[in-house]
Parts: sequence; structure tokens; C-alpha cells
Amino acid sequence: MARLMMFVFVAQIILAACALISCLSADASDIRALPRFAWVLLILFFPLLGSIAWFFVGRPAGATTTGAPGAGPIRGADRGRPVAPDDNPEFLNSLAAEQAKKDRELFERWEEDLRRREGEIRRRETDDPPVEEKRPEV
Repeated sequence: MARLMMFVFVAQIILAACALISCLSADASDIRALPRFAWVLLILFFPLLGSIAWFFVGRPAGATTTGAPGAGPIRGADRGRPVAPDDNPEFLNSLAAEQAKKDRELFERWEEDLRRREGEIRRRETDDPPVEEKRPEV
């Protein structure tokens, strides 16, 4: 009997912790029925009933989990929240455009250098060929 009571106690604490984390991470505008402060107090003072009430009544409408542990609710793409730079298409496009510009400039410098070198070679070919210096025989 003591083992069962210990299991129920641990399950209640885990459920309360999950409910508290879910409540604190939800957007204030999405929380239903009571303000966030009231939900936190309800979950802290009545862990079992407050947690169950949060998941059935107070949780944001349409909040479903992804199935991955600890993944949290699925949120819409347009939530008005800042997007990480590697997920922001505008930022990625600006990086691509900047890299393309740098590549073009580098390519143009290489072409200019190639034209200059080819010009030098042509000038050397049209001028008198250099006279080979005599080397002392060893």
C-alpha cells in the first residue's frame, strides 16, 4: 500500500510540474478561463485538481503536442514572435544575395588579373625575346 501511495505522490508531483511549465510557457492571450496568476496559484496549492483543471479548461485552445517528449505545443508560424536567423527566409535570402555579390566581385577581380597577365605575356612575346645569359660551365 505504501508503494502505491508513493507512486501516486510522485505522479501527482510530475503532473503538477508539467502543468506549471505549460501554464508559464503559454501566451497570456491564449490562456482560457482564469488569468495566468490564478492558474499558477491553483496548480501550486491544489496540485492534482489544479493540474487536471489546467489541462482540460485553462490550456490554450488547439494546443497539441508534437509527440516528441518535451517538444511542447505546436504553434502557428505567424505568432508575431521573433524568428531565429537560420529560420528567417528574408535573412537567408539576404545572406545568399550578399554571398552572390562577393562572388561576382571576386570573379571580376580574377578576370581583371587574368587580362593583365595575358597582356603582359603578349607584350613579352611581341618584344624582342630575352637573350639567354651564358652560364659558366661546371
